[in-house]
Amino acid sequence: MTNLKKNILKILSTVLVLSFLVTGCVGKNDSEKSTGAGKDGASNSEEMLIGGISPMTGENAIYGITATNGAKLAFKEINEAGGILGKQVKFEILDDKGDNTEAVNAFNKLVSQDAVAIIGAITSAPTEAVAQPAVDENMPLLTPTGTQFGLTKDRPNVFRVCYTDPFQGEILAQYTAENLKATKAAILTNNSSDYSDGIAKAFAEKAKELGVDIVAEESYGKGDTDFRAQLTKIAAQSPEVVVIPDYYKEIALISQQAKEVGIEATLIGGDGWDGVVEQLDESSYADVENAVFTNHYSLQDESEKVQNFIKAYKDEYNENPSSFAALGYDAAYLYKEAIEKAGSTDKQAIVDAMKEIDFEGVTGNLKFDENNNPVKSVSMIKIVNGEYTLDSVVAPK
Repeated sequence: MTNLKKNILKILSTVLVLSFLVTGCVGKNDSEKSTGAGKDGASNSEEMLIGGISPMTGENAIYGITATNGAKLAFKEINEAGGILGKQVKFEILDDKGDNTEAVNAFNKLVSQDAVAIIGAITSAPTEAVAQPAVDENMPLLTPTGTQFGLTKDRPNVFRVCYTDPFQGEILAQYTAENLKATKAAILTNNSSDYSDGIAKAFAEKAKELGVDIVAEESYGKGDTDFRAQLTKIAAQSPEVVVIPDYYKEIALISQQAKEVGIEATLIGGDGWDGVVEQLDESSYADVENAVFTNHYSLQDESEKVQNFIKAYKDEYNENPSSFAALGYDAAYLYKEAIEKAGSTDKQAIVDAMKEIDFEGVTGNLKFDENNNPVKSVSMIKIVNGEYTLDSVVAPK
């Protein structure tokens, strides 16, 4: 019995050792899968974090949601195609609610989470609020839609996909003089909006240079809903063109009242007009008939890249993509190209690659100038029978 017991103990001991070996191997494999540790114990993460700062709630949410939807679609496509540098992109969007303090809080959170780059903010004021902190952290910051002129100036790691407010004003003046052949123009400005003011001032300066007389300059404040007094003064000067640089909600009201007081001039404006038709009843389409505004791309652009984007966006969100969506989409692909060009997620390497990029996007070919502003042509959109039509493409002179 003694020998039998010894044999049994040996067998049990062998089984126990084998059990530990098997368990150890399984445990090691499971640990590598969960932590991403490589054979040498180094990090082998399969994911990179790119942050998004956007107004997902509040009065600017309509801009934030559509711009973010464009970026989300792009990162979905990028991940399905293998990601960036072999890593899947985690795109984390934080809501700034259109508020500067919220934007800074969002920025700080993304920095603490080791984001490699940030898309945002969307409107100019929150972008300005995070621009200097981005410089302090040398964080690549790319606003798809922040148009205020000073956002990128003397900030080597801050970029934008859209053109600036003054650039739009100059293009509108060029269009007024050369395409519309107008000699008299009036300006109606939102005096509480840097966006409106930036376009208006640049338009006035460039228009005078091109021989267009500014026959009236009127303004209104934030929250105003009755513009008839200002429009009546403008009508008395019989301008051929009235430039109204504001966003589409205000434009929908102003255009109706302009017709009421007898203005027959061509109404023109900046990219904030995009969406104005959707604010009007079909019976009011005549109020914006033949109005023209600057935009970043056109649904009627027949290029394969643009049409593929439009189809993919409609399939994903069941609506046509706005210019903000197109700019958000391009922002995501700009980062992809820059990070792959850099061959690294090192922040300075990404910044350096951005400065050298020659990018073909939905919103056109893009290179950055010395202030990290894009050099690109502008699509002029004319509203005809409630539809946005591509009137022309204007290159800056």
